Amino acid sequence: MSLYQQYLQSKKIEKGITQMPNVKYTDSATFRCLENLKEGSLDISLIHTGKEHCPPGHICSMPRDEFIIHFVLDGTGFYSAGGQTWSLTPGQMFVIYPNEPVTYGADETNPWTYAWIGFRGIRAHSMVKECGFSKNQLVLPAPDQKIILKHIDYMLNHKQLSKANDLRRQAYLILLLAELAGFHEKQSAQNKKNTKYAYSTSVYVELAIEYIKDMYQKGIGISNIADNIGISRAYLNNSFQKELGMSAQTFLIDYKMHKAASLLVSTSLSVKEIANNVGYEDQLVFSKAFKKKFGMSPKNYKTHKEMMDKFNEKQVEDDPV
Repeated sequence: MSLYQQYLQSKKIEKGITQMPNVKYTDSATFRCLENLKEGSLDISLIHTGKEHCPPGHICSMPRDEFIIHFVLDGTGFYSAGGQTWSLTPGQMFVIYPNEPVTYGADETNPWTYAWIGFRGIRAHSMVKECGFSKNQLVLPAPDQKIILKHIDYMLNHKQLSKANDLRRQAYLILLLAELAGFHEKQSAQNKKNTKYAYSTSVYVELAIEYIKDMYQKGIGISNIADNIGISRAYLNNSFQKELGMSAQTFLIDYKMHKAASLLVSTSLSVKEIANNVGYEDQLVFSKAFKKKFGMSPKNYKTHKEMMDKFNEKQVEDDPV
């Protein structure tokens, strides 16, 4: 059977021309998308691509007939497929296989922003495999998001329908998939090097967390943690990604921010004192990290908590016995 016949069979086309929806381009403050593109190549074709800052709790579950790779850029969300559910954070990517039942959605308090590519063709499955994905490996670490956005923005910027732009979008789709495949190759090579370590990743994560609990006030960084437990920074991050679904840096910052939040509502310390108490010399850097985590400044967080406590106290007083 020729490649063309395989393609027609996979598309379940017998005779005539398949009716395609009209190409659509959307550009708003929270959503940019180019979709319903015509398949220009039997090998692999871009069907849609875009970026979206999702509203809280936004959920998608519609099956599609193309491969889709999502790249988490900011915030958090979840992905459920094949009987498993992953909590996802920036720096991760996930694949959706054609016609597979899946559900994914944005966190209620810290909704994610993601970018994506949707594509199909005879070589689509093999290219997805070369990127490191499989039915048993639906979630992977992603390359630097600057690289991802460079390629996706290029495809979106060449939205006008012309043969030249069809080729440009096709080229940048393949270049992006090549970046993913190259990143996977480097990750695989690093993992082979990591076999020299004596203990499982879970043991190193436990040791790292104990060190963070003891030393977070000292302004420690990832290099300090890795050096203390005797592994490389790359292996430390791989261990956290595997065991907790987040980088070691994300865990360290989250731990510090929750400690700071506790101090804000339980002590009379100033914001500067609390910043120093959780290992930040620069109050501005601390405040930015705190706002990114909780959506408000440390000062507003403290005021909000005090107002909620007073409201709750008044509710108790007003309740009839």
